[in-house]
Amino acid sequence: MSVPRTRTRVGKFEMGKTLGEGSFAKVKYAKNVETGDSVAIKVVDRDQVLRHKMVEQIKREISTMKVIKHPNVVQLFEVMASKTKIYIVLEFVDGGELFDKIAKHGRLKEDEARRYFHQLINAVDYCHSRGVYHRDLKPENLLLDSYGTLKVSDFGLSAFSQQVRGDGLLHTACGTPNYVAPEVLNDKGYDGTASDIWSCGVILFVLMAGYLPFDEPSLMALYRKIYKADFSCPSWFSSGAKKLIKRILDPSPLTRITIPEILENEWFKKDYRPPCFTKGEDVNLDDVDAAFNDSEEHLVTEKKERPVSMNCIRAYI
Repeated sequence: MSVPRTRTRVGKFEMGKTLGEGSFAKVKYAKNVETGDSVAIKVVDRDQVLRHKMVEQIKREISTMKVIKHPNVVQLFEVMASKTKIYIVLEFVDGGELFDKIAKHGRLKEDEARRYFHQLINAVDYCHSRGVYHRDLKPENLLLDSYGTLKVSDFGLSAFSQQVRGDGLLHTACGTPNYVAPEVLNDKGYDGTASDIWSCGVILFVLMAGYLPFDEPSLMALYRKIYKADFSCPSWFSSGAKKLIKRILDPSPLTRITIPEILENEWFKKDYRPPCFTKGEDVNLDDVDAAFNDSEEHLVTEKKERPVSMNCIRAYI
């Protein structure tokens, strides 16, 4: 009989397989040994973060996700730190990226695309109500759970309203070129609400078309198309969908449709159900600060353990 492999324990979590990897972090599957619940843990290398002066960005991402408690946003449960790593404990979303669904099956039927768009607008509207702008909305950052519920993830480029300058605008150009609003590209400052709405419009187009509205091999040609909102809807879009997308992909943020107007749009309102959830109470960010301080008392340790019984093998999924 083979000897059970040792497991890594961090606090009350037993770590499992790696789900994804980025430049500064790995996302691992884990199980809460006290409750049996599955979670995803983003493991960030402290030295890398310090070396690349990323502390503020990571703190911002964590603080943002703690502030946002909504059924269509990936939930952040807690933050822990060891001497070498920061552990961000997140909701485990097991249905993959919305991007994969389009890549595998092609464009979605209009009713299905609308259902996901409802959830996306609900999430973005709530983020904006808490003074948070995502700034990198795209299908790769939209996850699906096993029930097909959409969850917005990856707040690495998000901004708090406190970062807005005296002119009321954000000034950091960021995001993925194909999904970025024209005003973000022109370097004169932009309104985070309007630019997020533009990205939602690009996502809706991609869901229903199966391809991007703005796509050119050279960046300059791509930017020219985005500045002019030079795109056309495929013939299979209904007239209601075409009209709404044209209002969202309006190159002027001043006349672009707003979320309250989207919520009143006839095409959008079909089968729409407002989100049902309890509004979060005041959020405590003490564990975020503690994770980045060097105080020994808050540190957790990684422990190698033998599983208590063979049942623990199920921790790997």
